[in-house]
Amino acid sequence: MKSNVLVIIGAGGIGLAIARREGAGKIVLLADINEKALNEAADSLESAGYVVKNQQVDISSQDSVKSLATTASQLGNVMQVVNSAGLSPNMATPEKIFAVDLLGTAYVLEEFGKVISEGGSGIHISSMAGYMIPALGQETDDALSRTPVSELLNLPVLQLSNIRNSSHAYSLSKRANSLRVQAESIKWGERGARINSISPGIILTALAKHEMDSPIGEVYKTMIKGSVSKRVGTVDEIAGLASYLLSPSSSFMTGSDILMDGGIIAAMKMGKIVF
Repeated sequence: MKSNVLVIIGAGGIGLAIARREGAGKIVLLADINEKALNEAADSLESAGYVVKNQQVDISSQDSVKSLATTASQLGNVMQVVNSAGLSPNMATPEKIFAVDLLGTAYVLEEFGKVISEGGSGIHISSMAGYMIPALGQETDDALSRTPVSELLNLPVLQLSNIRNSSHAYSLSKRANSLRVQAESIKWGERGARINSISPGIILTALAKHEMDSPIGEVYKTMIKGSVSKRVGTVDEIAGLASYLLSPSSSFMTGSDILMDGGIIAAMKMGKIVF
C-alpha cells in the first residue's frame, strides 16, 4: 500500500504550521531553497514524530520544480501540495520577485498538476497585495492566466519599464497567482484534484518581522491600526483555513482565492486606511 504524501514548499512559519496540522500519518516532503533552514525545519518535524523527507528546491527553476514533483510521486500518492515559498518586496528586486513569486508559482502549479493524485488538493499561499492594485482589465487578466510560462515575462504589463518598484512587481505577481490558480484548476480537475489559494494579510512570520523592521515598516503599522481586526494574524489561523481547503469538507471549492487579511483591504476600500 502506497503512502500518502504531503508536499510543503517553503520551510517558513506558514509552511511548517500547515505541515504540523496535516502531516501526521503521511510522508511530509519538505522543500526550500535555503538548505540550513530546510534541515532545521525537517529536524523539528522529525523530533515531533513526523515522517519527513527534504529536498532543496529553487522554484524559479522549472527543472528544479520538476525534480521535486518527481520525488513526490516516487514517495507515494501525492495527496496534498502547499506552496508557501516567495519573496517580499523589501527582500528583492522586481526581476527577482517576478522570477520567484510569478514564474515560480506557475511552475509549481504546472508540474504538480501533472503528479497530483485523484482526490488530492493543493494550496498556493499568495498575498492580499494582489487586491491592492486597480483592475487590470479582462484582456490583461486573460493573458496573465493563460500565457505559457515561457512567454509570461513578454507581456506588456510585466515589462520592467512599466514597473514602479518591487512592491508593484509583488502586487502584480500576487494578482497573477490567483488568476493562474483559477486557470490551472481546470487541469487539476482533469486528474480529479483541486487547487485553491489563500491571500493572507499581515501574518506574524519571520518574513513579516523583517518587513516591519524595514523602511516600509510604518506602512504595515498603519494598515494594522486601520484594519477591522486591528491586529496581525497568526500562522495557526492560516493553517486552520488551509486544513479546510485541503480536506474533503471543501470538495466543492477549486480555482478560488480566499482573502484572509483581518479586514485591511475592506478598510482601504472604505477609505479607513490612507497612505
